[in-house]
Amino acid sequence: MVWLPAPHGTAAPVVAEEPLLTYYDDRTGERTELSATDLGGWAARAAGLLHEGCGLGAGSRAAVLLPPHWLTAAALLGAWSIGVEVSFQLWSTAGLPQLGLGAGGPFDVSFVARERVGSWLEDIPEATHRFVLGEAEGYRSLEPALLEHSSSLPPYARVRRTDAASVDGTTYGEWGSLAQALASEIDLHPGDRLLIDAAEHEHPVKWLLAPLSTGATVVLCANLDRSLLDGRVAEESVTRVL
Repeated sequence: MVWLPAPHGTAAPVVAEEPLLTYYDDRTGERTELSATDLGGWAARAAGLLHEGCGLGAGSRAAVLLPPHWLTAAALLGAWSIGVEVSFQLWSTAGLPQLGLGAGGPFDVSFVARERVGSWLEDIPEATHRFVLGEAEGYRSLEPALLEHSSSLPPYARVRRTDAASVDGTTYGEWGSLAQALASEIDLHPGDRLLIDAAEHEHPVKWLLAPLSTGATVVLCANLDRSLLDGRVAEESVTRVL
C-alpha cells in the first residue's frame, strides 16, 4: 500500500476500482481517470524508478517542481512510499503553513515541468537524476521512465509516521494532520467528489492529501474552461467545488 495521509497511519476508505483521481486538461483535451488500484500502480512504478532505477531510498531528497497532475500524484506517493524526502520549494503555499519548503540542493532527483526548464524565472536545483513532465533536453521523460518499472509495490516500501516526509523534517504524521485539518476546514467528507481548479490550488495538500485523508475523490482540472464547469459537475457527480 502506498502511503496515504489517513488517521492513525491507516489507509483512507476508498473503493479499489472506482474513480479516485480524474484529471482534465481543457487546453489539450486530455481526460485521464485513475482508480485507487490504478493510482497505486503508478505510485509503485515511481517507487521502483526511484529505488531500482536511481538507487534511492529513505533519507534521499527529491525536488518535485510539477503542477497538479496525475503523474505528480504518482511521483509524490511513490517517493513517500519508500521514505524519500520531498521539497515543495516552488509551489504556492497561500493560506497554508510554510511546511515542507526546502532550501536549495543538492538533491538526489528532480521532477520538473517542461515549461520550467530553461526559464529565467526558475531556479531549478541541481540533481543527480532528472525527470521532466513532457520532453526537454537533459531530462528523461517521466511517463516512459515509469513504464519501465513494475506496478506492484516492492516489499522495501515501509515508512513510519515519525519519519521525515519533506526535506525540512516535517513528518508523515504532521503532513497527515495538516491534510486532515484542511479537509475539516473545507467540510470534506468520505464519499465527496471534489472538483479542483488546478490553477487556484497548486499545493498538493489541497488537491491530493486532504481529499485522500478523508476518503473523498478528486476531479482535477488544469486550464479549466469555466464554460464547461456546470456540465462537468453533473457528468462527474461532483459534490464540492474548490
